[in-house]
Amino acid sequence: MSIAQASATKGLAHLPLIRGGRSYRSLEVRTLRDVRDGSPVAQISQASPGMISRDLLQVADHRRVIEGFSTRELVEICQRAAVHFAESDLPLGDDGITQSPDQYAQQLAATTGMPVAMGKANMVKIVHVLENMEAMLGGLTRGLDLDILDAGWGVQGERKLSYLRQAESLGVVLPNNSPGVHTLWLPALPLKTPLVLRPGSSEPWTPYRVIQAFLAAGAPAQAFSFYPSSREAGNTLLSKTDRSMIFGDASTVERWERDLTVQAHGPGWSKVILGPDAADSWEEHLDLMVQSAAANGGRSCINSSGVWTTAHGRTVAEAMAQKLARVQAKGLDDPSAELAAFADPQVARWISDKIDEDLASGGAVDLTALARAEAGLDPSRVATAGGCTFLLPTVIWCESPDHPLARSEYGFPFCSVVEVPKEELLDSLGYTLVGTLISEDEALRRETLSSDHVDRLNLGPIPTYKIAWDQPHEGNLFDHLYKQRAIQAA
Repeated sequence: MSIAQASATKGLAHLPLIRGGRSYRSLEVRTLRDVRDGSPVAQISQASPGMISRDLLQVADHRRVIEGFSTRELVEICQRAAVHFAESDLPLGDDGITQSPDQYAQQLAATTGMPVAMGKANMVKIVHVLENMEAMLGGLTRGLDLDILDAGWGVQGERKLSYLRQAESLGVVLPNNSPGVHTLWLPALPLKTPLVLRPGSSEPWTPYRVIQAFLAAGAPAQAFSFYPSSREAGNTLLSKTDRSMIFGDASTVERWERDLTVQAHGPGWSKVILGPDAADSWEEHLDLMVQSAAANGGRSCINSSGVWTTAHGRTVAEAMAQKLARVQAKGLDDPSAELAAFADPQVARWISDKIDEDLASGGAVDLTALARAEAGLDPSRVATAGGCTFLLPTVIWCESPDHPLARSEYGFPFCSVVEVPKEELLDSLGYTLVGTLISEDEALRRETLSSDHVDRLNLGPIPTYKIAWDQPHEGNLFDHLYKQRAIQAA
């Protein structure tokens, strides 16, 4: 049954606000529509900046409720929530409508353009983090005995340790690109911090379902606030919470990058880096480079947007282009779909036009367009299928690391390939959220370990998108919410 048919049969779902655990239907409502045909999928209440400001006056009370649970009890709640998120029919609003896991993936696809199969794959990531929350907290806290957080201080080994809370709540302005990003705020609950969430305009489904899974697992309702709202209200949330996180493009996060109370998650500009030895054997790493760019539809900041190699650059780019030129746009219900649609077709066309504008300046070539033409396919980057608009994978050969396309990142499989001499490699790399360095050159490995350009470093042939969940890949939520205090006890 389609989303539109389900809505007609059961009535259109209404997602309310959640105000410190209390459901609230606002007078201001938005209709979420299917990207394929514009049919209504659900209605969603909207919060005003004033409402968020008033509600935040109560977060200290909400935090005290969470303090009544031990950290280990909250970890167990996370483990139970994993089962509910993956398997249960959970409430979708207050009108008796429920959402099954399959309906979640269908609704996610309908409003964001993420294929159903890809949405289900992202569910697995969320479930894995919830199931393994104790290990994730171990990575965030560097092995801290969690009982110390309950007692306020304690002895671990021969050291007395104490940590001071920095926030009554964590405000999070969420994106639309991929459900996997929600794993970054999940540890706030076992870290006893109320969550104040502003969902992406087309993706309320994941945070709402996560909240319902937590409630079904026995979490205190006061731990959760859910405020679909305007950008202005999102800015209010960021400025009024003691600690916060924001996800978005460079222009969205730029305002907050110097604010130490805000953890800004912008473009990753993640890269695969081939040292001299790996460059000479690049064929062995071709699939890794292709998948680093294309996994999850290229929608994540941990997808590779660049391959930087010390040799054979054009050859590497041509081989990647030949592989990625085979990827075609498919309907969102197709189990083999590899690309996510753009909710707004105009955005896809604007991105494609911007790439063409940068190509026109010279010094770069779209090798995927050439590969599609050679294979008798339409070389156009913009494609349609199943009523949706897509951007096909694009591999750009850049003659210089200074070319604008060598410094670009877009929400589809887009990858520039640059050849840089080994001695210039790290200085020209630029910010890199995830860097996969493939090389046995010890000098290059040491230099990369010392480089402040690379946030998360993979040493060896590890795809950029492969995350060890016990190690944060951007920022550290525990350090954001707590600081170590000096303590002496007689």
